[in-house]
Amino acid sequence: MHETDATDVPRLFYDGSCSLCRREIDHLRNRLVAHFTLVDISDSGFESWQGVGRLAMMKKIHVWTGVHFLVGLEASLYYWEKVGWTIPVSIIRLPGVHRLAGWAYDGWANWRFRKRAQCGVCSR
Repeated sequence: MHETDATDVPRLFYDGSCSLCRREIDHLRNRLVAHFTLVDISDSGFESWQGVGRLAMMKKIHVWTGVHFLVGLEASLYYWEKVGWTIPVSIIRLPGVHRLAGWAYDGWANWRFRKRAQCGVCSR
């Protein structure tokens, strides 16, 4: 029999100081908590988890599956699928769409991080 280790628990690391991130997590919260421990990385007590620090997590959303990290678009697709958003996930996973969505996510994440860094949230 396998005992559950604290690192086996899937976790969704999100920036609660970002209004868009917070709105999405709040909208999905009831469905997310069935699959993940939600971790607000903007909390002053958060520094890192499994060797990944706040700064890296501020740059792109991270999901710990219980085995490894998924980052950015792949993290979003993973938790969207878990909450039942299978049709949008299936569409985004199409090869051309996936490439475009990855480019769009990376551009948005870079813009958001630069904006957040200016207000000092990322450097805490």
